[in-house]
Amino acid sequence: MSQNRLLNREYSWLDFNGRVLQLATDPHQRLMERVKFLAIFSSNLDEFFQVRVAALSDQAEAQVASRSPDGRLPQEQLDEISRRVTTLVADQERLWLDDVHPALQQRNAGLVSWHDLAHESRADLSVWFEHQVFPVLTPLAVDPAHPFPYISSLSLNIAVLVNDPITGEERFARVKVPATLPRLVPVPGDTRMVLFEEVIAAHLPVLFPGMNVSGHWSFRVTRNADSDQSDDGEAEDLLAAVELELRRRRFGRAVRLEVGRSMPNRVVDLLCDELDLSLIDVSRHDGPLDLSALFRLAVRGSAELRDEPWRSVVPARLAEAAESGRDMFSVIADGDVMVHHPYDSFASTVGEFVRQAADDPLTLSIKMTLYRTNGDSEIVRSLAQAAERGVQVVALVELKARFDEAANISWARMLEQAGAHVVYGLVGLKTHAKCVLVVRQEADGIRRYVHIGTGNYNASTARLYEDFGVFSAAPALADDVGQLFNHLTGYSRVPDYRQIVVAPEHLRSRLVEIIAQEARFGTAGRILIKSNSVTDPQLIEALYAASAAGTQIDIIVRGICCLRPGVPGLSETIRVRSILGRNLEHSRVYMFRHGSTGDEPLWLIGSADLMGRNLDRRVEVLVPVTAEAHQRRIAAVLEAGLADDTGSWTLNADGQWRRMCGGQVNAQQICRDLARAEARRALDRDAP
Repeated sequence: MSQNRLLNREYSWLDFNGRVLQLATDPHQRLMERVKFLAIFSSNLDEFFQVRVAALSDQAEAQVASRSPDGRLPQEQLDEISRRVTTLVADQERLWLDDVHPALQQRNAGLVSWHDLAHESRADLSVWFEHQVFPVLTPLAVDPAHPFPYISSLSLNIAVLVNDPITGEERFARVKVPATLPRLVPVPGDTRMVLFEEVIAAHLPVLFPGMNVSGHWSFRVTRNADSDQSDDGEAEDLLAAVELELRRRRFGRAVRLEVGRSMPNRVVDLLCDELDLSLIDVSRHDGPLDLSALFRLAVRGSAELRDEPWRSVVPARLAEAAESGRDMFSVIADGDVMVHHPYDSFASTVGEFVRQAADDPLTLSIKMTLYRTNGDSEIVRSLAQAAERGVQVVALVELKARFDEAANISWARMLEQAGAHVVYGLVGLKTHAKCVLVVRQEADGIRRYVHIGTGNYNASTARLYEDFGVFSAAPALADDVGQLFNHLTGYSRVPDYRQIVVAPEHLRSRLVEIIAQEARFGTAGRILIKSNSVTDPQLIEALYAASAAGTQIDIIVRGICCLRPGVPGLSETIRVRSILGRNLEHSRVYMFRHGSTGDEPLWLIGSADLMGRNLDRRVEVLVPVTAEAHQRRIAAVLEAGLADDTGSWTLNADGQWRRMCGGQVNAQQICRDLARAEARRALDRDAP
């Protein structure tokens, strides 16, 4: 494959985070929304270093000679990443220091320096420090009797230099800023907040009595958080392996050191020596470290500085049923129901489906995949309550969901204690599919109900993440989902599914086959794809081949895209667009005008992105959407995305993203209006 056919994955991700940062520059965004995007940019960058940069660093240190699909060695990528990140972070800091924060200060809504606080406010904070902070601080000296302390990943620390007034000897010490207390501290009698580290720094003499504090500077370390979990053996062994890996993660190799601009070189050198880092791994900052802390500021801001809340709705058929006292199962039995979150309520649809199943005396069994769930999960509690009353509950918990491992271990143990059967999927694969199967004993026999979606069963993220889901009682689909769960929990050959498409067994080959089928129709062919990321070289080549045949292809991608669109003779009929906004575009949709049979469109939704990990190393499920009304709604959502000119970018053939301007079409507002129109149908029918 020619290397210039593909864009670099890591650079494409940095382009994505650059688009997030651009949202913070937009003067049309309300002020606290701009603050939020600054925080998201920092949070995204932390994970990028913990996983992607850490992996490249390991490869470079091991002198791995293999190249990325676009032909770059690990060290080449690290050098370019360093250059791009330096530029992006400098842009972020300028935006915060010169634009956003001054605008906040004009409204008495930002941060205030300790030195600018009124005397009374300082006195009140000193009392708070004495009673609430001082008891939990532990200054750690570094000298021959005290080795350099372990610095945990993403913790905020203060490097302190102290002088002994008697001997004149200078010593280094470290004070960790406690993560158990808020980073942004409300100022008594003020609408602003002060950085926690500034409060601590102002009281350093209390921590080092009898010594002279000659200097102090904040610093922060990012460590490798990529898991190397072995899942050989039984499920119980996997649980222990993941717990061990979580403990090891704390001690992962350092990959980045963030310091204040004023930190002296000798202190930077000391930290680099102790952390085994080089100067290229050091990021110097003019503003506060870790601007992800601004999330707290954005949430605390006054209502006029934030976007007007959007209230989700309940689809008409479900709303009508609730009004008349019918359960969801009777509605689903009458025909499939589709939901589009967060515009359609998650709690009143998916959450209610699981709750009703858990409480229903006719329920015999509930089977469910859990990849990521929220800390206060009503769904998990419903499953536990069902198990306690004797329902057969099977929870397929993915222990290796990165950064959610500890939470998932906790939920797994809680469910086991309630009597649920908890399993951890197939050896070597993450279970990323989003499926529920409910089995009921009804008057005319056993009936099964399913939900398949594109998003996690997480009520918290469902208020922000855009996702589709389908409820169905169709026997063929229920058969497929039943076979899938049996395959995941027991011993069986790969089932022959009639409706769903499952990775890793069939999804890659099926998509390649359908793309090739669509290409046979030449210029009459049409492919629409909505995905979080598009990185897989084989699928990209399949799309290039379809483009060469004249097929019109539109891709809406939120994050990474390694496909190069609009190249004459290669991809000139392919357009790529990215949409970012107040909701996180998370759904995965695939539409082929002629389907696999050549005579009708095929619409698929599900959990799989076009990435090698989704196609080859995860259990993923796509489900066909067959109801014409549901197809029309998804089509309207995608058409709005292609027309958006308020929060969208297009990808050019040279790999550069260009922001769309005009401000006439907001895709997310259209989605909100579509959901409201669907919910109003019930009211309109009841109107006199």
